[in-house]
Amino acid sequence: MGPTVLDHVKTEMTAYTEEIFGPVLVVVRVDTLEDGIALINANPYGNGTAIFTSSGAAARKFQRSVTVGMIGINVPLPVPVAYHSFGGWKASLFGDKHIYGPEGVSFYTRGKVITSRWPETHHASGASYNFPSN
Repeated sequence: MGPTVLDHVKTEMTAYTEEIFGPVLVVVRVDTLEDGIALINANPYGNGTAIFTSSGAAARKFQRSVTVGMIGINVPLPVPVAYHSFGGWKASLFGDKHIYGPEGVSFYTRGKVITSRWPETHHASGASYNFPSN
């Protein structure tokens, strides 16, 4: 299946109730900005969403109010470039890390902390259990 746009989708449709991955854009139309924000925040998924507007005030309110991981403003696909984290919130996130960006690096690495002390041999007097001070 090639890139697909599903327009005039209703909240009871499978295209809305299931999270679809692939070249699919689901368009749900609402009457007001507040209706759109409420609709997005009520959805159990939170991968990405977009708004098309010429109003900077509406764009700011939208980006601050929706609970999703990726937001597009006047772009249909809110997928960031590779050095930013890709992934959503809520039921759209598997595990506790996103797959790209700093969180992806964190996922594939393990941090290690080493605390060591190397006193000069002429000052060593057996085991010492205190931290040196200046």
